[in-house]
Amino acid sequence: MASVDLRNISKSFGKVEAVRDVSLSIADKEFVVFVGPSGCGKSTLLRVIAGLESITSGELLIGGRPMSRVAAADRGIAMVFQSYALYPHMSVAENMGFALKMIGVSKAEVERKVRAAANILQIGELLERKPRQLSGGQRQRVAIGRAITRSPDVFLFDEPLSNLDADLRAQMRVEIARLHDELRTTMIYVTHDQVEAMTLADRIVILNNGQVEQEGPPLELYEKPANRFVAGFLGQPKMNFLLAIAAPGNGWIDFRLGADGPVIVSRPASGAIAAGDRVELGIRPDAISLVDSGGLAAGVVLVERLGGSSLLHARVPGLRDLLTVELPGTYQAEAGSTVRLGIAADRVHAFDASGRTIG
Repeated sequence: MASVDLRNISKSFGKVEAVRDVSLSIADKEFVVFVGPSGCGKSTLLRVIAGLESITSGELLIGGRPMSRVAAADRGIAMVFQSYALYPHMSVAENMGFALKMIGVSKAEVERKVRAAANILQIGELLERKPRQLSGGQRQRVAIGRAITRSPDVFLFDEPLSNLDADLRAQMRVEIARLHDELRTTMIYVTHDQVEAMTLADRIVILNNGQVEQEGPPLELYEKPANRFVAGFLGQPKMNFLLAIAAPGNGWIDFRLGADGPVIVSRPASGAIAAGDRVELGIRPDAISLVDSGGLAAGVVLVERLGGSSLLHARVPGLRDLLTVELPGTYQAEAGSTVRLGIAADRVHAFDASGRTIG
């Protein structure tokens, strides 16, 4: 088992800086997820940890040992890729034990480790099959089993579920979480899927343009985003964003749609936001409810009925974009009808012109 420390890590490909000055400390046995949009640098950072990419500048330590001059095979890591990369002519057992065989581990020990990994992953009955006889989820279990047999200090996962359909992804998320609980090994996981990040991670690291935007426990990032990017990236359905002007009240700040527009929400006054400031408000769909009076008048454009919940898309006069409201699945409304929307003031996020959270 091992901690992983990244100290001012940068990685460039020619003039393109893929990772910029990233510093992180990952504790022994912690499950950390790197998440962000395509091209944000998350996979590059994982490959730097694995030793598959050299470091342009900075220092990497695994278990307190500097890794800059240590070959990938000697770092005590095992990596699971998006592609299963199984040998088609080998059985499941042979695929899982191949790396051990190549380094001279005895046949009996290879068989013991393969059987132990298969039991953990519940694929013992598949050991004699060939990859072509397996489903996508079973193939990914074999790829994970191949990593387990090596008894690594650190597991690295590079978008391992991207090739699976939605049902299998959900099932494999449970399997990977259970695997971490059972093995109690440091795991670093890369994904672009925020659901995977929120459900698997002890700690999420959100990257954008090669830099860390924010890192912390999943619910902390969801409830207290440091900036507009983090707020908009985490959460499904997406956060609503709307421009507002702060107007003075009696010990309160009213956020209005335009100088003479309706009040969106009111909050206790603070020194962070002054009257006349133009801010962008972030409001999650489940922070908006239907009210009988007051609130914002809105015209129903579309209702998406998802079963357990419904998404109401409504147009508010003066707003460029539709507001999305999350409601119970039993909600019924017709396009063209009018509703009134109330907003939970304590769940409204405010961002300045730079996108930084204020207030």
